[in-house]
Amino acid sequence: MALSMLDKAAEKKDKSQWPAELTAEFEREAKNPNPCVGSTLLSENERTRVWIIRLAPGERIGFHRHVLDYFWTSVSGGRGRQHVHDGSTVEYTYAPGETRHETYGKGEFKVHDLENLGDQEMVFMTVEFKDSANKPMLLPAGVRPQAAA
Repeated sequence: MALSMLDKAAEKKDKSQWPAELTAEFEREAKNPNPCVGSTLLSENERTRVWIIRLAPGERIGFHRHVLDYFWTSVSGGRGRQHVHDGSTVEYTYAPGETRHETYGKGEFKVHDLENLGDQEMVFMTVEFKDSANKPMLLPAGVRPQAAA
């Protein structure tokens, strides 16, 4: 059976107020949704988008919006913090190879960021499925990989 984040207990979760700069970034994302669910789009075809996230210790990927069904795999393992659109801040430890599947009904989504709390690079692969209840959001210019010559 495929596991989701609903099956993973946060090691730490609170609803304390976020710093002003995070709140402002979250509000900007709400007005202009960010469909880039990874640091780099590695591949895309008519069915999928494949992303990678590479975060150095202390590095953070900003708020982004998940609307498509997808799965992620923790390549390296590590410890991370997320600020989630419900106002919570959660911390998790990820094992190498850990994989979670997420699905969204029509109009459903998740907005969050991810910060590497560990002392080593944290790497995730994410595969989005374009044939989901929600249509894929348009990607900004320059995000798609350039065709090899």
